Amino acid sequence: MSTSHVIIGDGISGSSAAETIREADPDAEITVITDEGEALYNRILIKEFAKGKLPEAPISIHEPEWYDERNIDLELDTHVTEIDPDAHEVHTHEGTTYEYDKLLVATGGTPSQLPVDNADADGIHHFWTFEDARAIREHSEEADDGIIVGAGLLGIDLAAICGAQDIDGKFLMRGNRWWRYALSVDGAEIIHDAMREKGVEPVLKSGVDHFEVDDDGRVEAAVDPDGNRYEGSFAGVAIGLNFNTEFLDGSGVETDDGIIVDEYMQTNVDDIYASGDITEFYDTILDERAQNGAWGSAKEQGSIAGANMAADAEQEAFRWVSTYSITHFDFPFLSFGHPTLGDDDCERKYSDNEWRRLTFKDGKLIGGVLIGDLSQQSKFKKLIREKRPVADKKELLLEKDVDLEELEEIAPTQAE
Repeated sequence: MSTSHVIIGDGISGSSAAETIREADPDAEITVITDEGEALYNRILIKEFAKGKLPEAPISIHEPEWYDERNIDLELDTHVTEIDPDAHEVHTHEGTTYEYDKLLVATGGTPSQLPVDNADADGIHHFWTFEDARAIREHSEEADDGIIVGAGLLGIDLAAICGAQDIDGKFLMRGNRWWRYALSVDGAEIIHDAMREKGVEPVLKSGVDHFEVDDDGRVEAAVDPDGNRYEGSFAGVAIGLNFNTEFLDGSGVETDDGIIVDEYMQTNVDDIYASGDITEFYDTILDERAQNGAWGSAKEQGSIAGANMAADAEQEAFRWVSTYSITHFDFPFLSFGHPTLGDDDCERKYSDNEWRRLTFKDGKLIGGVLIGDLSQQSKFKKLIREKRPVADKKELLLEKDVDLEELEEIAPTQAE
């Protein structure tokens, strides 16, 4: 009798799991359920589409035929309302029931809305799905001034869209710099200057108290907590995600900020796995729970979950050093590992647009940010994977070209 696998979510994580299961078990029954109206697309490229740099064609990754060829049942526009772990059933809004032997939850999240007046007005956009990108592109092509809120990795995508679409943008940030949890003032200023060159002005120690709307309910300005008013007929908000876990209520699946899983992507409930943005996974490098929303991490988690579901065993553990790149400027930008965590750090500015920051925990390298020169990234990722104590060798790590052989001489590897 064939094994029945149900996957909730058709992002890169759910899709990778489905592909891995099919390769491992040609006879398995695989059903992928998604509340979106289209099959897997490239979330990395939708920002280029919204900027007007790409047509729709390259964005899609899987056409419906891809699922047909692999005998995977794809259910679009389908909302899961409840799961019953005792009966091994998934229930949907249409009253359909899907039985499973193994279940994967890879539903990701929904962008958070600002808790201020008029936050849902026409012209205020959140950026997560391809549908969002289409609406942003259409509106941004006709707007003259705009407001961006959210000083993180998604917020800067919205700022870049404003720059590419010749919108006079104001980027409202609550702190004194962009991505203040990972960058110092020196590193952030490189990004601020690059934004200004694109026509987007960082407005520091600001934020939004409320939005103003016109008589038709369309956004026309944002007012910050100090009463300063910033006009904008276009607004983009990126302040984080609310994870889609409502249907797990009563299931017994343990959640915190996301779904808690071990290094095998297993939840605390038998036969239920989770992968992607939504997970709080056990990080075998940090030796603690962590979260990661990067595309590569989500893909790898899906593959690991799929392998373990198909094997019905703890076959593969997730061990990954993620990266996140930004390609909006004339210089490259890359974060790796966990640059916002740690108890120690070091940094160096090499030129007007070249900077490096490394973060450590318990003496071991755990993450960092590279601006301008990415050539050392593989060396740093190797050190993270090896869990070697190197925090006392900061000067060597800040050299333009890091000599790993010299580092090898100072401490033994503590890799697992």
